[in-house]
Amino acid sequence: MKVFLNGQLVDKADAKVSVFDHGFLYGDGVFEGIRIYEGCIFKLEEHLQRLEYSARAICLNLPWTREQLAQYTCDTCRANNLRNGYIRLVVSRGDGDLGLSPKLCKEPNIVIIADKITLYPPELYEKGMRIVTVPTRRINPAALPPMVKSLNYLNNILGKIEAHNAGVAEAIMLNDQGYVAECTADNIFIVLQGRLLTPAGYSGALRGITRDAVLGLAREAGLEVVETNLTRYDLFIADECFLTGTGAEIIPVVDIDARRIGNGVPGPVTKDILVRFKAIVSKQGTMI
Repeated sequence: MKVFLNGQLVDKADAKVSVFDHGFLYGDGVFEGIRIYEGCIFKLEEHLQRLEYSARAICLNLPWTREQLAQYTCDTCRANNLRNGYIRLVVSRGDGDLGLSPKLCKEPNIVIIADKITLYPPELYEKGMRIVTVPTRRINPAALPPMVKSLNYLNNILGKIEAHNAGVAEAIMLNDQGYVAECTADNIFIVLQGRLLTPAGYSGALRGITRDAVLGLAREAGLEVVETNLTRYDLFIADECFLTGTGAEIIPVVDIDARRIGNGVPGPVTKDILVRFKAIVSKQGTMI
């Protein structure tokens, strides 16, 4: 495997950064997870824009243009003969010292990894998955805006550990007010009384690229779409539920906290949106 590291494609074994890198020491940096389908990097422009916005929000100056970042990403996919898979683009603050201050971090480090990915077992996409609500709360948006995809994912990791301890692959995280924010790695949607509902950004939800694509597809299908506060009660009485994410794509949920959702099988709205999503993934993006 070839990894893009600070302007060069190097072997996986040689893809190394300093132990004084602030991304390693403090989680100081940003990243994007991106999918490639049949040689088309899905919504690459949108991902790079979000990367720029995340970096700007944490005062991290990117020395590369968006065009350069796109080229680096395409080059990495080509070097690995990757036509279907997952891309991880990481930018850290760079090498500094043991202090919190980033003043000694002169240049950011950039790493791009392009590889295969399997997030959830295939049967979960066919039959639906069980999820639970975990005790760990989502970080307050006033502390760290959810729009920033930072390298510090400890909050989400703790939620994922609690999910695994409960015997499920994914879990719901509430915000500090008790409203549904998102899952540990995915956005969440429900269908209730003919409307498609999802937590708003102010609830602590990441404005996911796949999430935005689904919102657009739902509107094209004639669904009323509402971004609002949701409670666990809203989830329990939903007719359908599904999760979205770059890695997960669209996966149905049939059980939340031991409560059956709808008829206990993937619903018609979920199935329709999944079909619509699969129809666009190799068409809306950048060819390598």
